[in-house]
Amino acid sequence: MISTAENQEHKNPAQRGRCTDLCGDPQTWFPMRVTYSRELQVRDELTGLGIEHFLPMKTVLRDEYGSHPRHELVPAVANLIFIRSTRDAITALKHTHAVLEPLRFMIDHTSEDNRIMTVPDRQMENFMRVASVADDRIFYLDEVQWVGKEGRRVRVTGGVFKGTEGVIRRVRRNKCVCVEIAGVVTVAIAFVPGAMLEDIEGR
Repeated sequence: MISTAENQEHKNPAQRGRCTDLCGDPQTWFPMRVTYSRELQVRDELTGLGIEHFLPMKTVLRDEYGSHPRHELVPAVANLIFIRSTRDAITALKHTHAVLEPLRFMIDHTSEDNRIMTVPDRQMENFMRVASVADDRIFYLDEVQWVGKEGRRVRVTGGVFKGTEGVIRRVRRNKCVCVEIAGVVTVAIAFVPGAMLEDIEGR
């Protein structure tokens, strides 16, 4: 499940997103909206500032004027980027760097107090393990509906996706391993051999 950051400014940073009493690290991953499709500009600015971030990318085939098709890397999900920092630091950057002003915190409207969404490190690492791989078997379920109920929870034991944890869903008539950040994004892996899957207990 997604952890959440308190929506009030006066809250202790250690209470935002995840418990930091033991690790001493108040930073956490924030899924953020980027208005006006400025994901690449925001990514480049964050890179220059040395701020940890993740922008899911995918390869598309551009056929310009039907003569010179070429592959191009583009953001996989429109207007979405993940930033690992603190809420206060991100807010300050929005006020001091014009390129970062389009960033918007995502709100968990299912919570009683409309908390800001954050993602635990372990869940984010699992998502990035899939989303960072350039592979034709990967696709994002932004508009695709899966069929039937959620299947068993599994771990991939071999190949480029080794270590990935997800749930089996039937998508486009195929059984896929789906990795979800609830309320934000889901990425699916198609055609994973059954011999490379082991059942794990749900978390």
